[in-house]
Amino acid sequence: MKQLIAITTILFLTLTLSSFNKIFVADEGDAIIGLWEPSSGKARVKISKIGNKYFGKIVWLREPIDSKTNKPKTDKNNPDESLRSVPLRGFRMLKDFVYSGENEWTGGTIYDPESGSTYSSTINKDGEVLNIRGYVGIKALGRTDTWKRIKLKKKK
Repeated sequence: MKQLIAITTILFLTLTLSSFNKIFVADEGDAIIGLWEPSSGKARVKISKIGNKYFGKIVWLREPIDSKTNKPKTDKNNPDESLRSVPLRGFRMLKDFVYSGENEWTGGTIYDPESGSTYSSTINKDGEVLNIRGYVGIKALGRTDTWKRIKLKKKK
C-alpha cells in the first residue's frame, strides 16, 4: 500500500511540474509580444501570438501614402500579382515562429516588402532588442537586422 501511495505521489508531482514548466516556457516565449521597430525606422511591427506560434504585422509606416498614387502604400513588389494591391499597413510579414527556448524563436519566415522576397528566419532576443536573421538555405547565407522595442507611453 505504501508503494502505491509513493508511486501515485511521484506521478502526481511529475505531471504537476511538467505543467508548470509548460506554462513557464510559454511565458518566456511571449517575451517578443509587443511593438518593434526595424533598424530602417520605416515601419513598426506588432508581434502577437496565435495558438502556439508568433506572427508580426506592419501597423505603422513612416510614409504610409504612395506619393505617385496618393493612396496607401501597397505590396507592389509581391511576386504574386494578385497581392500587389494589398496595403502594407496590416500586412503580416513575420509568420509561424515557435519558441525553442533560451530566447530563440525558430521555424518562421520573414517577408521583405522592398524586394518581394520571403526568407527562412530565426529571432533571438537580447534584452529589449530582437536580432532577426533572414536567410536562404543555411543561416550563414543571410542577414541580421536589429529591431528595438517601442514602449508606448501611458496616458495620465
